[in-house]
Amino acid sequence: MKKSIIVFIHTSFWGCYFLLLFVIIVASNALSKPTNTFYILKLVMGFAVVPSLIVFYAFYFFLFPKYLKNKQVIPILIYGILIAISASLLGSLLLSSLLGRDFMFKDGFNSFFTEITTIFLISLICGAISLIIKGFIIWYEEIKLKEELNLRNYEMELALVKAQLDPHFLFNTINNIDMLLLKNATQASEYLNKLADILRFMLFETKSDKILLSKEIEYIKKYIELQKIRTSNPDFVNFSVIENTKNKIIAPMIFIPFIENAFKHTTNRKIKNAINISLIIENESIKFICENIYDNKYSNENLPLVKSNGLGNLLIEKRLSLIYPEKHTLKINNKNNIYLVDLTISN
Repeated sequence: MKKSIIVFIHTSFWGCYFLLLFVIIVASNALSKPTNTFYILKLVMGFAVVPSLIVFYAFYFFLFPKYLKNKQVIPILIYGILIAISASLLGSLLLSSLLGRDFMFKDGFNSFFTEITTIFLISLICGAISLIIKGFIIWYEEIKLKEELNLRNYEMELALVKAQLDPHFLFNTINNIDMLLLKNATQASEYLNKLADILRFMLFETKSDKILLSKEIEYIKKYIELQKIRTSNPDFVNFSVIENTKNKIIAPMIFIPFIENAFKHTTNRKIKNAINISLIIENESIKFICENIYDNKYSNENLPLVKSNGLGNLLIEKRLSLIYPEKHTLKINNKNNIYLVDLTISN
């Protein structure tokens, strides 16, 4: 918590405290014979100011950090009472020096006991309020610390998601381009430029929290085109975009983990329409559907993103929850060797 806010909290408390004392003094004068103002100030200093200040900051700087923070109740009670008694005795000495030695004993020992008890209770109440204020400040600082740690953790996890371009895809693409150089150097150059664009996108565009949806779609198209180098089947994968993407923005690399997953687990590249990817863009939402045929050798436990204990799934779900809280729905289903991802993001 900022020092200015802490100072404001303390100033507000003491402002309210002195205002209450002022109201009590005014009410007392109204109900009884008016008393000399200087005499009242001396009385208030000994009864309600000096002892209260001592107890308040002794509790604030000593009791809370050393005992209450560690939940040591008995030492708090013992030391709290001792501090309040000491402050009360100091207050009585101050009253005696300001108002005369006989002030505390004007009615004998009973008078002394009553006045000491009054000072003790006033200072103890201030001490209790001190613990509450300190507790609130510590609680707030711990919440801010947890939020900062969660943010740092999220940034690290987000970096992992952004950097999770499958190395096998990268190496396979380079090898395919290398082989294509001998057959069609022009086409190989085009694919190499697409790969460079993908890497450039990952290095620079993903630094922003939000990017144009059109850029994300261009990235997906180039990724799919590079994946298609490995097959002679032109209908192996279909990608369609419905409606205009103009001015639509989205968090970078939201869809690509699902697309990577589809290519990874659809190994039979001779099947027509093995992977179908659709983006349906409406005024209030963006709907992403990715459907692929997966091999029988993959059980539910081996399919990524099906169960929530996979690192990729945890990262993707957490990222969606942090970026689009209560603004997205994610449905994942696998049935009859069809793996389906249905993600809707609301604007």
